Amino acid sequence: MSLALVRTRALDGLGAPEVTVEVHLANGLPAFNLVGLPDTEVREARDRVRAAILSSQFEFPQRRITVNLAPADLPKEGGRFDLAIAVGILVASGQVAGGRLDGVEFCGELSLTGGLRAVRGVLAVALAAARAGRGLVLAAENGAEAALARQASVLPAASLLAVCAHLNGHTALSPLPAAVPAVTSACAGPDLAEVCGQLQARRALEVAAAGAHSLLMFGPPGTGKSMLAQRLPGLLPAMSEAEALESAAVSSLDGALDPARWGQRPFRAPHHSASAAALVGGGATPRPGEISLAHHGVLFLDELPEFDRRVLESLREPLETGAVTVSRVRRRAEFPARFQLVAAMNPCPCGYAGHPRRSCSCSPDQVARYRRRLSGPLLDRVDLMVEVPALGVEELAAAPAGEPSAAVRARVERARQVQLARQGTVNARLEAGRVAALCAPDAAGAALLAQAIERLNLSARAYHRILRVARTLADLAGAERPAAAHVAEAIQYRRSLDAR
Repeated sequence: MSLALVRTRALDGLGAPEVTVEVHLANGLPAFNLVGLPDTEVREARDRVRAAILSSQFEFPQRRITVNLAPADLPKEGGRFDLAIAVGILVASGQVAGGRLDGVEFCGELSLTGGLRAVRGVLAVALAAARAGRGLVLAAENGAEAALARQASVLPAASLLAVCAHLNGHTALSPLPAAVPAVTSACAGPDLAEVCGQLQARRALEVAAAGAHSLLMFGPPGTGKSMLAQRLPGLLPAMSEAEALESAAVSSLDGALDPARWGQRPFRAPHHSASAAALVGGGATPRPGEISLAHHGVLFLDELPEFDRRVLESLREPLETGAVTVSRVRRRAEFPARFQLVAAMNPCPCGYAGHPRRSCSCSPDQVARYRRRLSGPLLDRVDLMVEVPALGVEELAAAPAGEPSAAVRARVERARQVQLARQGTVNARLEAGRVAALCAPDAAGAALLAQAIERLNLSARAYHRILRVARTLADLAGAERPAAAHVAEAIQYRRSLDAR
């Protein structure tokens, strides 16, 4: 047999399109041609595959070898095609039986000794193979990750030789049983009870968790802004299995999936020097950025004004749509980005504007320029703004013990259940067309809101966001509809930085 067809998968965003590896052996001068839009890593497979075949005690055909990765218009990248290419050559040369190729796909990078190495994006590949009704042969190191796909038939192998023994019917590979742990609400992160005082900020954190609202905290250095942000994941309800699978699949694309952290909401905190590509995704071969790696979790941006303004502006569309599209000349990839934004900033460059015991060294112009680094359209997309003031020693010593995360999370879960039963989604993601019907306040609340819109000159987007926050406050209080008190608190969270 001089022709062999082997199935594998490429990566395209969060998808894993099927790739057919066509191997043809012809007479002529020995050559090894690889076609089908491969990148540099894929072209280098020729040397890895040759060495792996020889190291596994097989004969490398001294013929004209043509390997086509179909479809030809789909870019191929990475070492994931090595195993499929090697199997195709061995089947085409008659050294390995091809009778079992129809029911399996192959994914893995080969070492020069014939061993199999892990590749990224295996979870997306396993899910796609399961939908196609085929098993997946891959490196043993990727087995635990692929087993998270409940319906997948995973066949881990340590080497090319073990794969060939399976295909020849000598020693079958043992399927790895699905190992999808139950998603629990327990969080191994820090507890909210460790934060002393800051009752208003704690309240805002609870509201943000209950409705999935974005939050901006500002105040002098050392007042607890980062501590509060780090405790937000512990207040969020447990992810559903579908959410956990989506979050894990995105992490797998980045090669950073830890199966032991299955079901834990991600917390991403990029440094303020991060580029736009690092934050929203990009590269010649599109890769997910921080906002996608925070999918169904929390994205914390500390020292918010220190980020490049163009980087921050790139968050505006994902905050609205929950997805990001990375477009390149030859490729276009879409990644999910349903994250909860939490940000922190100082009130001025030196950090001490409004501090009760330390004087600020910044001029009014410096303070104004510092705050203007954040554009109005970006701040308009932030639901809650809360000050985290400096506390004195006496206030810290007299502050009562705060509620633990478990108690706050119980209230958050009840509020989320009410929202899901009423509208099928959290309040922060309600479409504008449904806000009027589901978030309408009573007469006193409506009058107060109309007065606030006129006096504070708020936008239509701010109007809808106030209603969503008021709806969350009512859900936490167990009220049927937002009242004037809920609207007043929601308006207080929408006041601009200049009003503080």
